[in-house]
Amino acid sequence: MAGYKPRVIVLSKKPGHSFGFFLRVEKGEDGHLIRNLEMGGPSELAGLKDGDRILRVNGTYVDEMDHSRVVDLVKESGASVTFHVLDVASYKQAKTEGVDLSDPHPKPTQPTMNGVAGEAPKPKLCYLAKSSGGYGFSLRSVKGEVGMFMAEVNPGGVAERAGVKANDRLIEVNGENMENATHDQIVEKVKASGSRIMFLLVDEDTDKFYKNKRIKLGAGLATVKFLPLKPRIVDLFKGSDGYGYFLKAEPNKTGHFIKDIDRGSPADRAGLKEMDRLVAVEGEEVDSCSHEQVVDRIRQCGNKCCLLVVDEDTDTLYKMGGVSPLFYLEEMGFLLPASPPPSYPECIPALVPATTALPKLCKMEKTSAGYGFHLNSIQGVCGLYINEVVKGGAADRVGMEDDDIVVEVDGVNVEQSSHQQVVELISNSGSSLVLLVAGKQAYDHFKAKGVAITPQLLTPAPTARSPSPSPPRSPAQRHTPAQIDTPATLEEVREEVEEEEEEEEEEAKPYIPLPQTRERTPSVSSAASSCSSVDERL
Repeated sequence: MAGYKPRVIVLSKKPGHSFGFFLRVEKGEDGHLIRNLEMGGPSELAGLKDGDRILRVNGTYVDEMDHSRVVDLVKESGASVTFHVLDVASYKQAKTEGVDLSDPHPKPTQPTMNGVAGEAPKPKLCYLAKSSGGYGFSLRSVKGEVGMFMAEVNPGGVAERAGVKANDRLIEVNGENMENATHDQIVEKVKASGSRIMFLLVDEDTDKFYKNKRIKLGAGLATVKFLPLKPRIVDLFKGSDGYGYFLKAEPNKTGHFIKDIDRGSPADRAGLKEMDRLVAVEGEEVDSCSHEQVVDRIRQCGNKCCLLVVDEDTDTLYKMGGVSPLFYLEEMGFLLPASPPPSYPECIPALVPATTALPKLCKMEKTSAGYGFHLNSIQGVCGLYINEVVKGGAADRVGMEDDDIVVEVDGVNVEQSSHQQVVELISNSGSSLVLLVAGKQAYDHFKAKGVAITPQLLTPAPTARSPSPSPPRSPAQRHTPAQIDTPATLEEVREEVEEEEEEEEEEAKPYIPLPQTRERTPSVSSAASSCSSVDERL
């Protein structure tokens, strides 16, 4: 597919939220189209464009697949999904020229495996969970051929959704080779598995390839792209009290497990879960290491460490298939260790009185999943605010929070800018971004005092001279916003804040501002509606 290299887009979302786009098929248009991008949503910030065509979902080629099946693949991805997309012009030109879009050139060079070099075809691991209608396939033998073959694969059934195709040859059932088993033996094996089963299958072309090479098929050669659960890469940035978890061995369990995660710690914010099993540290598998060796390896990482972990269900799934979770990362093109840590892993701390709410200067590096936040606005009101901060994402790691108000983007004040202008600034920022944000309390406080919110508010007060303390004033003597004729200096604000805090101790009921109700601005469709169109919100 020379000249038509797809873009790889990785999206993440919070549970209960969408990825921020509609997936459509439209009359007179080929492919699965991206439409109605939500302004400031994960998709727009990650670089998806209106009219983009999705070629692959989590590595599976979908351009010629039924639309409902593509929607199911996206929904089954859970909180994250990887797309390969082409812009509308490239897609239409490729179709005109008859380019095979299923052949993603240039292909990455893969290591030689058992004498098979380059892009060798792969058998596939397929995990089936029985429904009320059964698995949705039958088995048949072929005269003159060794083994059993898949037949009568029901469209939309459990087997088809798991990646099973008619005429696939069965190699393994739950990790046990069944190539020489009889029909009855395989049926008994399937029945004994209960409601869940793992197949290793090979299609006709792949089967011929390995037979010609005289290579015995096994799970070590398989693709894991059809498996429904995925391991997780967790980037940890050490805090003042460490990472905030314990690594322990469990009785009657093999491996190293995450335990006793401190609430609000770097481990908690990055998404580690109780009883996650640690698979690799900085890309190196640790299953064969002693507890002391693993702990030492983590300590050697310094202030940042990249872990590969699996929860119990994912661990069980990969063990059923007889493969390491590292297979998925290698196949999807993830590089371990993960990308370098941001130059500024935390917000610049507040340096004025500790009890004063301050803005935050947040400097972050874009990851494969983007920056990890929504950019929202209130209809009819100037200004934009942060929402749906993805736990463990770039924004979360630098301390950004839901409802933070955006003041500057890369040094440019955006308080009066439109939503589209701010999105363009963020999109043009490249791989790094600096946001000056303020929580509502801090924002309202400085605006009421007439103080411009700038990064200078985060610098220490001059120490060359100490202002003379002013005598406490009664509440009646305080300035209201209407009484301030000129903007106060930072030192005056500090003095007044300290005085107000002393006075508030004597007041029975301090004023607590009510949070402002925010309504997300509805997305505006960038494509004309059509009664012949089918779309799904994702």
